[in-house]
Amino acid sequence: MPQPEANDVRVVKVGPLGPYENNGYVIIDSRSGESLIVDMPGEGERLLQAAHGTRVTAIVLTHAHVDHLLSYDLITHATGAPVLAHEAEKGVGEDKVQKRLADGEMLTLGKQCVRVVHTPGHTPGSICLLVGKHLIAGDTLFPGGPGHTDYPEELQQETRSIVGRLYVLADNTIVYPGHGPNTTIGESKKEFAVFASREQPAGLCGDVTWT
Repeated sequence: MPQPEANDVRVVKVGPLGPYENNGYVIIDSRSGESLIVDMPGEGERLLQAAHGTRVTAIVLTHAHVDHLLSYDLITHATGAPVLAHEAEKGVGEDKVQKRLADGEMLTLGKQCVRVVHTPGHTPGSICLLVGKHLIAGDTLFPGGPGHTDYPEELQQETRSIVGRLYVLADNTIVYPGHGPNTTIGESKKEFAVFASREQPAGLCGDVTWT
């Protein structure tokens, strides 16, 4: 559903979508009518409907797991927009990505800027997108904990990404995850404080929760 406007930017959350109950997003600059689509899960026609009446300038992948790519053909053919992914994200072929992104890169949307925040851990090239007080977090951060990891080293890296790259944001920053409900940076920091106060088992990884 549409979120309140701030500085002429709206973040439209669409979901749950497809068999994996993903969220997809459309970032819209109201003044210019330009938009970015973020991720391409199943039921991509619903994302296209949310973007209807705007000019889609790019499609950004938070990461390249298959559940975020199920509508690749539908959305790319309908919009003609280039697909962007982080330079470290190798899970998607070069034939499917038109531009590689770097940490801190600014994507223009009308007169607005959307900042790329590299948050490795869930995948090597996982990114979040920050515009104003809106953070589209992909599968890096969810209410209650981090995204899934397969190895302890990945969880450690993801935790460093969250603490060092995301928890420096304002507490009232809204976090829009790749699946499920929203949260805020402030709420997530409180949950993480509980996790950090306890001794954790060696080899911890998988579907970890902060509390």
